Amino acid sequence: MLTRLPGLTDVHAHLRQPGATHKEDWESGTAAALAGGFTTVLAMPNTQPAIATGEALEAALDLAHGKARCDYGQYLGAGPNNAAELAGLAGCAAGLKLYLDQTYGDLKLDDMSLWMPHFAAWPKDAPLAAHAEGKTLAAALLMAALFERPLHLCHVSRREEILLIRKAKERGLPVTCEVCPHHLFLTEDDIPALGAGRSEVRPRLARRADRDALWANLDVIDCFATDHAPHTLQEKDGDNPPPGFPGLETALPLLLTAVHEGRLTPEDVVARLRDNPRRIFGLPEQPETFVEVDLEEEYEIRAADMQTRCGWTPFEGWRARGRVRRVTVRGALAYEDGEVLAAPGSGRDVRAKA
Repeated sequence: MLTRLPGLTDVHAHLRQPGATHKEDWESGTAAALAGGFTTVLAMPNTQPAIATGEALEAALDLAHGKARCDYGQYLGAGPNNAAELAGLAGCAAGLKLYLDQTYGDLKLDDMSLWMPHFAAWPKDAPLAAHAEGKTLAAALLMAALFERPLHLCHVSRREEILLIRKAKERGLPVTCEVCPHHLFLTEDDIPALGAGRSEVRPRLARRADRDALWANLDVIDCFATDHAPHTLQEKDGDNPPPGFPGLETALPLLLTAVHEGRLTPEDVVARLRDNPRRIFGLPEQPETFVEVDLEEEYEIRAADMQTRCGWTPFEGWRARGRVRRVTVRGALAYEDGEVLAAPGSGRDVRAKA
């Protein structure tokens, strides 16, 4: 017997186009999304080149328009000198992403004076998301309070961070946050088994105490987000392994396994993968869109069965209970039992005017 869930949203995915399509592109990444039960993905802007201008945004959306198999949005990337230009594009973007800790390219904002123009100019009714860890997260919360605007914090991974966000919410600050499945299910204790290169991710895998604090403060977590960040095994096993894990096809199985174990409820999953993302990011309804899962099916997670181009997963060999069987988008069957049926270009831009 299959259980029906609504179409799910991943608010944090790296689809690698333009610039690194040997790892992923809009077509393969959205195929992976559908296979994982996601009917909407919001793509990060730290591509090559970065999505940091109106011209780059238009080019990225053109690529998505022709390739995306599920619905999509594209973030803009905050840089040192583009606050005024980006503010005028807010209606076309999934949100604005601020990289306040490690990133690559032209998007690193390593001076707080560079944050301020974006906090001031970006519309308060448009999503503002930040990669901020530790003390940088505390500084981002202060900045949001000073500019009296909402802030969404990406991939929270540590005890001190989730407790600080709890306190900020208790004080009434309009802050929201997301946590990735790899920070809920992996810790630094898993690094020897994964290998040094394959365990590289940002934020880094944390201590058991940090993981336990995330579970203990589940009520503070607004969204589960994959931070799908595919790299090839050749890159991960090389001398300078890039950080990041693929995650679009393992997130829901891992979370459904936690439902079976009594750590989550189906309502917890739907709230953090559909309801809260829709509210925080102002996403449109997807009529006649749903995911059918077999909650009882047990199986082994294998990269060989996946759609992602990168061809590996840190959860290789893990036992899961709960498999995506079918996905329907706007009344059309988009995925069924390992086969992606949605055509490239059938996805819709979540910011396109009706």
